[in-house]
Amino acid sequence: MDVGGRPARQKSQRGAIDSASKMGSAKMDAVPMRRGPWLTLKDILGQRCPRCRLGRMFHDSIFRGWPKMHLRCPVCDLLLDREPGYFLGAMYISYAVGMGVVAVLSVVVWAVTAWGLIKDVIAAVVLFLPLAPAITLFSRVLWIYLDQTVDPEQTPE
Repeated sequence: MDVGGRPARQKSQRGAIDSASKMGSAKMDAVPMRRGPWLTLKDILGQRCPRCRLGRMFHDSIFRGWPKMHLRCPVCDLLLDREPGYFLGAMYISYAVGMGVVAVLSVVVWAVTAWGLIKDVIAAVVLFLPLAPAITLFSRVLWIYLDQTVDPEQTPE
């Protein structure tokens, strides 16, 4: 409780990022953060760093155009783009997610229109095209989370 009898406000996530950024060269300890599956899903959808879960991976949201990706996490200094060709695996994820979206859209178009298979798939692909950039960037987020789960980056001591 604060002085006025109201509940004390907790430090916001933005405040945590600001305070971590003010540390200068003394970055956060690189201990991977363990969270439940729902919070992990929330962090993936929010495009947060897989290590600290505070830093943003992109300058802007992937759902608002084609943003630039940070080279390193602004909070914990995790290298997000490890080497040339690092995101090759993200292309496979993007393909799988894209085909899933096209399949769902095809079923929805078929249920609404009762057209033939070819027309349904063509309509679904046309409806999918505006989603392609967001799915491509979202697959990078999924790839980094998968990579950090399987092979976490070690920090130099």
